[in-house]
Amino acid sequence: MKQLSPLILSTLALASSSAFATQYLSVEQAQQVIFAEANAFKASTLQLTLEQMHQVEKLAGLPARSVAWRVIAAYKDEKLLGYIVLDDVIGKFELISYAVGLQPDASVRQVEILTYRESHGLEIKNANWRKQFVGKSAGAGLSVGEGIANISGATLSCSHVTDGVRRIAAIAQVALKK
Repeated sequence: MKQLSPLILSTLALASSSAFATQYLSVEQAQQVIFAEANAFKASTLQLTLEQMHQVEKLAGLPARSVAWRVIAAYKDEKLLGYIVLDDVIGKFELISYAVGLQPDASVRQVEILTYRESHGLEIKNANWRKQFVGKSAGAGLSVGEGIANISGATLSCSHVTDGVRRIAAIAQVALKK
């Protein structure tokens, strides 16, 4: 039997690991879905101070993970409608890209899955699961089993996205709340 070269094997491995990647929304599409009434979006990078990172960790019960966060402010004319924070978390093996829409008071407005790369656990894309986050803030019911239901077969995706949303809600509470 003929052996496959290491180059072919690595190419096959790469292809199989990303074969399940599906992009559902671009960042621009997510902006329109989360803030349909907005007529302007302003992207920026939020730089957390060391003090803010400690506050986020205390509030979320999770490491702040990064100093820099991708934030998009949504406006209707001159009025601030809220923010969108973009993030990636590991599902089981691959990254899940998502966007969290936040009200000016730092409560969650909406969660959208942008790209899902895992072979299992896609159920987190379901609107009913994502609706559980609406209206919640960093200190209120943003944990699997405590306000957010788990989905059998998608446990890691549920847990990691929920932790990510809780972290983002804490960041909003510390650094974005008006």
